[in-house]
Amino acid sequence: MSHDRYENPLITRYASTEMAQLWGAQRKHSTWRRLWIALAEAEAELGLPIKPEQIAELKAHVDDIDFDAAAKYERELRHDVMAHVHAYGDQCPSARGIIHLGATSQFVNCNTELMLMRDSLQLVARRLAAVIDALARFAAEHRALPTLGFTHLQPAQPTTVGKRATLWCYDLVMDLEEIEHRLATLKARSTKGTTGTQASFLELFDGDHNKVRQLEKLVMQKMGFDSAYAVTGQTYSRKVDQFVLDALAGVAASAHKATSDFRILAMRKELEEPFEKSQIGSSAMPYKRNPMRSERIGGIARFVMNLAPNAVQTHAVQWMERTLDDSANRRLTLPQAFLGVDAVLTIYHNVASGMVVYPEVVAKNLGEELPFMATENILMAAVTAGGDRQELHELIRQHAQAAAAEVKQKGKPNDLMARLAADEAFAGVDLNAATASIDLVGRSPEQVDEFIADVVEPIRERYKGSQVGAAELKV
Repeated sequence: MSHDRYENPLITRYASTEMAQLWGAQRKHSTWRRLWIALAEAEAELGLPIKPEQIAELKAHVDDIDFDAAAKYERELRHDVMAHVHAYGDQCPSARGIIHLGATSQFVNCNTELMLMRDSLQLVARRLAAVIDALARFAAEHRALPTLGFTHLQPAQPTTVGKRATLWCYDLVMDLEEIEHRLATLKARSTKGTTGTQASFLELFDGDHNKVRQLEKLVMQKMGFDSAYAVTGQTYSRKVDQFVLDALAGVAASAHKATSDFRILAMRKELEEPFEKSQIGSSAMPYKRNPMRSERIGGIARFVMNLAPNAVQTHAVQWMERTLDDSANRRLTLPQAFLGVDAVLTIYHNVASGMVVYPEVVAKNLGEELPFMATENILMAAVTAGGDRQELHELIRQHAQAAAAEVKQKGKPNDLMARLAADEAFAGVDLNAATASIDLVGRSPEQVDEFIADVVEPIRERYKGSQVGAAELKV
């Protein structure tokens, strides 16, 4: 193995072999050949003089591509599609003359990219379903474990660890819906011709418009699509890429948000991502257990999110029927967006499947803020016992401010409950009952149950038997 050239870390370190192979040269150019076969078959079915032996010869050499020969032709011709036409023709001499008949380069380029995106979106959907399942299991396990809620990253009304996990999970549920929508609306380019007018095919069929329409439908079906884009220029509209990369960026954003939460909770020592027995957290600080996988997710997710604006800009400059500045750009953005999301979801599944919660620390952190969180309940209980609401509110405010000053200025424990217990105005209130954390989380446990039953279970059923296994983490 040579180590003297840059290698894409999405391939060498992060993405799965399955996704890397989807966007590899073998898959791409084998798909080109399958498209040339589909075109030849459809043209033969519609009466063009293409022999069964020619098609059989093409089928015999779908995967045994001579990449060296193709590279040699490309150096000479400066055209990648024609280079592969010639290399295929060398292997299939009797069929040489009917390869790519009537087609433009974008017949193979665009249709292949649409097929690769379809297969990649299906893999992303399966990975999403796997992470959703893992997060739902985590939520169910901790459905009733009270924890401090946060708004503005400041202490707020308690929730449960499980309820918080449903927030992470639901983001991915919405992402899955968007990915499934993109799959449902993805179409073939099929046989649209050089500038989308189908002129070459109309000439092949002696002006028979019906046969040109039939050709488009036949090729589309052989590609595994139910429909083709109604009109195109030389390429399918690059708005399609924009839609797909927006959906992938949405997945990345959801993962970034959730794993940012994981990192904050790890700092609070409430939650940890999986940490292997021999794993080293820091080369200098042996005690450290850094949230390295969540940080890795954040880094790759940020890369994917930044690819979405690129697709918008590419679409915006496709002047008239097409400009070629999309080609080199899309060779980078399309594969890497999918490889990046694949890496993000692979690592996310690993983290979600092995997260560790420390209930005693969760309870301790909640307990430090609980007196403040319980003030509304205490106020209501004191009013029920016969007190004046406005007077009681002012007393609680004064005691709370004083207790907060002790915490912030002197680093002392929160003594709000002791202050209220010493105040005769609250003598009729059961302060222990008022500060029972499980009574402050509302319907959090029930919401977890309902979310799993109503939202997650249908996804589990839909993807039963098709979920991907846990991919090995390379780093």
